[in-house]
Amino acid sequence: MNFTLNVLGTASALPTTERYPSAQVLNVRGRLFMIDCGEGAQIQMRKAGISFLKIEHICLSHIHGDHIFGLFGLLSTMAMLGRTAPLNIYAPSAFSPILQFLLQQFGEGFLYEVKHIVLDMTEPVIVYENRRTELLAFPLNHRVDTYGFIIREKMPQHNVHKEAIAKYGLSIAEIGALKRGEDVVRPEGVIPNSEAAYIPFVPRSYAYCSDTAPFPELTTWVKGVTVLYHESTFPAEMEEMAAKTYHSTTMQAAQTALDAGVGKLLVGHYSSRFPSVDFFLDELRSIFPNTELAHDMDVVEI
Repeated sequence: MNFTLNVLGTASALPTTERYPSAQVLNVRGRLFMIDCGEGAQIQMRKAGISFLKIEHICLSHIHGDHIFGLFGLLSTMAMLGRTAPLNIYAPSAFSPILQFLLQQFGEGFLYEVKHIVLDMTEPVIVYENRRTELLAFPLNHRVDTYGFIIREKMPQHNVHKEAIAKYGLSIAEIGALKRGEDVVRPEGVIPNSEAAYIPFVPRSYAYCSDTAPFPELTTWVKGVTVLYHESTFPAEMEEMAAKTYHSTTMQAAQTALDAGVGKLLVGHYSSRFPSVDFFLDELRSIFPNTELAHDMDVVEI
């Protein structure tokens, strides 16, 4: 069951020869969610072998160029490839005139509908769901309206042990109750759900937080996610610069992960001031040991 992250870009503001601007694709059971679409995203997708036409949803955190400049090319390529399936784009209201301009100037050959789902919330809200997956958006703390995202699997139905069916002579109604996580109550006693059924897998979750300065609510909103991607634009010594630009340092990202009790921290969105950010890792792990630096073209199994 796929839950795989392709990191396409890890730069902030200015691309470098080693780092493209922010863009990711998350494969959840074969459904593709793109998160941010910086310049060169479709080139990186080509390298990674990701199908343009299989992207169903694009999540844009905010309307800064390093997070959206790849969108014009990508949408045009989708049209040239004959896309007909609708495309959902989750973005702040400021994206509306940009999309309107794109469609007016370059949308003549588009055979597919581009739906803009406007993000305007003050706490996590489900903006899309299917039978197995939920996409949530929530506000971040940046210079313009900015949103983070959580993509998570829903809790699966319980499976019933075959031995329990035979042992207790379970009826169809009783099996249904066990699958819903309930106990079976009979006149002669209770059959505990914990004895007769089990959860087939623990739901996985991925949170994306870029760009943002720290703020108290964030740790509650991303609490316990399997993997947290958090911007780490600057090292600890540049905390003043981070505050001025509404970004986060290594230590702030790590503290958020620690306070939220996440499974793993993945950081990116590095300042172009630093050709190498390897030294970031010691700072991050001093607070949250299970931290990794994201690199362009990384593939992360969640």
